[in-house]
Amino acid sequence: MATIPLDFFLDIWTVFLLVLVRITGMFFLSPIFGRRNIPNYFKAGFCFIFAVIVSNSVSVPDISRYSSLASYVFLIGKELLIGLMLGFISYLLFSSIYIAGQMIDMRIGFGMVSVFDPLTNVQVPITADYYIIFATLFMLITDSHHLLIRAVSESFTILPVGEAIFGGALIQQLVKLFSDAFVIGFKIAAPVTVVILITDISLGIISKSIPQLNVFILGLPVKIIVGLIVILLTIGAFKGIVNVIIQGTYEEIYKFLRQATGS
Repeated sequence: MATIPLDFFLDIWTVFLLVLVRITGMFFLSPIFGRRNIPNYFKAGFCFIFAVIVSNSVSVPDISRYSSLASYVFLIGKELLIGLMLGFISYLLFSSIYIAGQMIDMRIGFGMVSVFDPLTNVQVPITADYYIIFATLFMLITDSHHLLIRAVSESFTILPVGEAIFGGALIQQLVKLFSDAFVIGFKIAAPVTVVILITDISLGIISKSIPQLNVFILGLPVKIIVGLIVILLTIGAFKGIVNVIIQGTYEEIYKFLRQATGS
């Protein structure tokens, strides 16, 4: 009578648990899968099924050096941190849209207007919410979220379980991502900012030329109309910026995985 060794089940459970932890951390902060308006049971079920699929293709890691309970908990925490950092990278560049929306709203007069965002569970500028909805639809239409799933799956090949090394290069990458997020946000808001600046200068000249005209009352609706027109005219270019953000996100994810291996 054939017997199945107990170590076989232990190895399967070890791989599945570590894979599940990394995947859960990744999708907890990702732009699409981490939205708070998605039911928790759906996200838990998706992570569970995805972990079952991925764990069948991942080699059994050597965790002999994690023999004690404290060291094994440390290994689980390390895998969770890797997943959270992968999700944070995907969210950080996406947050440049929020920066652009805040800048645009402050220029055209929507600074006091905000809406509730189910992703961050906070109030966000109305223009940023419009851009986020457009970017999310663009990602779903072009199946860009499939690339995120692929990146998580390939992360176990590039960075095996328990082999992560957190060094100074990772910190430098995160700092650079912060600056890149602001740069991209400035580029998105640049057309509206420039046009509104020209509008303010023109209103100032009109105010000096015609003192009887109340420029303050006239300027607010003019800036709103001009700002909305510029947003509609540049929405085609924004599609290209979203494509750059998506491509840059996956490049940064793979760069992080390679640096975490110590290479």
